[in-house]
Amino acid sequence: MEQATLESYASRLTRVSAYIHDHLDEELSLDVLAEIACLSPYHWHRIYHGHFNETVMATVRRLRLQRAAADLAHTNMPVAKVAARAHYDSQASFTRAFNTAFGLPPAKYRKVGGHSVFKNPKPQGAQTMYETTTTQIPSTTLVAVEHRGSYLKIGKSFDMLFTGLARRGKIQPDQRMIGLYFDDPTSIPEPELRSQAAVTVNEEVDVDAPLFTTQLRGGDYAVLRYKGPYSDMRAAYDWLFGQWLPSSGREAADAPVFEDYLNSPRDTPPTELRTDIYLPLK
Repeated sequence: MEQATLESYASRLTRVSAYIHDHLDEELSLDVLAEIACLSPYHWHRIYHGHFNETVMATVRRLRLQRAAADLAHTNMPVAKVAARAHYDSQASFTRAFNTAFGLPPAKYRKVGGHSVFKNPKPQGAQTMYETTTTQIPSTTLVAVEHRGSYLKIGKSFDMLFTGLARRGKIQPDQRMIGLYFDDPTSIPEPELRSQAAVTVNEEVDVDAPLFTTQLRGGDYAVLRYKGPYSDMRAAYDWLFGQWLPSSGREAADAPVFEDYLNSPRDTPPTELRTDIYLPLK
């Protein structure tokens, strides 16, 4: 009975997390989300906080601001429209919230945010301007779930993964969070993008759907040490493929890029997030 109750709570909370990721444009009140969770509106948000170590409204704000940062970095959408899309009543209140989260007001972030440092680098600095090294890694066993759609929404699949691992008693110490990305978002429609949310495991584990085990390719990789918001990462990829790779004398291997997440967006400011981007090499 205890295991069944644990699985029921995990399933409900995963459903809420997925709903939040997929309905950021809608009103997401605690009462609405309590309905999705099929739990008491008096207590369910405490259960969510205990499970995810983040309040429901903190999750909603974080994801909306993350999307707003992507809009600022990669589109010409007016700041007022970005603010409205993030569900702020005024541009002033959006500016205050964005500045608190990202350390810059929206207009300045658009001009000089972390994404800007990867634009138009000097050719002679291609190998030294950003910390990019080459390394060799062993083949590694992963437990993963499939993700389809926007890469910025892969957090939804990580929530599903960790909830599934927890209810199966498969959480291991020192697990690394790995995102594998199979498609180029500049050439594949967003709904068709394929990726996997995964964690490393120290030993073989038996899991069932939607979880599965897979192998991370061993071999040579270029590693770009990235610091900053996930929403800025597209510019880092453009620099890695457009500047570093052609000047490195190496060729990309026929294998997916992966990201190794060194800290968590739930308890780390966006500007302090650290991610190692691994590009497979022949």
